[in-house]
Amino acid sequence: MAAHKKALIAVVAVALLLLAVPARPEISRFPDYPITRSDRIVSLVPAVTEMLYAFGAGSRVVAVSSYDTFPADVQQLPKVGALLDPNVERILALKPDLVVVYGSQDDLKRQLARAGVRFFDYRHAGLADITSTIRTLGAQTGDAPAADALALTIERGLDEIRGRVKARPRPRTLLVFGRERLALRGVYASGGVGFLHDMLETAGGANVFDNVKVQSVQASSEQILAARPDVIVEARATNSAFPSGERDAELNVWKALASVPAVRAGRVHFLFDDRIVIPGPRVVDGTLALARAIHPDLLQANGAERATKRERSAESLSEAPEGTRRKAGAERQE
Repeated sequence: MAAHKKALIAVVAVALLLLAVPARPEISRFPDYPITRSDRIVSLVPAVTEMLYAFGAGSRVVAVSSYDTFPADVQQLPKVGALLDPNVERILALKPDLVVVYGSQDDLKRQLARAGVRFFDYRHAGLADITSTIRTLGAQTGDAPAADALALTIERGLDEIRGRVKARPRPRTLLVFGRERLALRGVYASGGVGFLHDMLETAGGANVFDNVKVQSVQASSEQILAARPDVIVEARATNSAFPSGERDAELNVWKALASVPAVRAGRVHFLFDDRIVIPGPRVVDGTLALARAIHPDLLQANGAERATKRERSAESLSEAPEGTRRKAGAERQE
């Protein structure tokens, strides 16, 4: 029960984040402070924490959010709250010279400004904004060359995936990132804007909610029936994965929509993978995992896949449940 409650809180947090911010980012710093090297960084945004570590600033991170789990080093750092409950006193006690905050944390930004603490104002947006965020962040922490190199590597990896799926049919795909346990209630799916939508398009799928220009759609069964997806992908953070003994039961939930082409063809996939749901530097890995669910014959190793194998973390797991693989034997467990 406790694990289920934690998973539900994580799903709701993702949904609130997607619903609360505009499709376009406004990534900025407090204007009265010059850009300089940052030596004591507090990050309340897991995606940005990953970016800092990926371009070499991880040793200067002194605290992270309650939801940070990657890389493993962050588990030894103080936790200072998150989107809805930042611990301002503890943050200030750490004497940071840069605090990474969400764009919607207006009260926290005012308190940091009064204390004379520089902040990085992060707003959740599209796939291209991951690399623009990396570049802007690197300029503020004093790591611009390394950040630029990381961003370029990510862009090339995504372009490589686009090239691999370019000539393939684009199946209509429903990308779900949350729902109630053992039920088709509270279904949250990717709308027609945002990084999840962009990942889906890059991976060679056609978003069934492409015409709904919001990042998150709370989809009813009637809407899913009308959308008639050819593929359904449920993407969840690793710590929100269904218990292994319940995955067939969770798969069977979709049989209530037996007329949906994806259900009829056995093309419902569970991907329990932080690299898909966190818009950070592992996005190439996540997009490739998504592409394999949509295009199960996409197995030939090349540069993008080799990079994925090198960077894959022990904490991340993508998989199709047993029931799905029995019905669609040609599909590969990621």
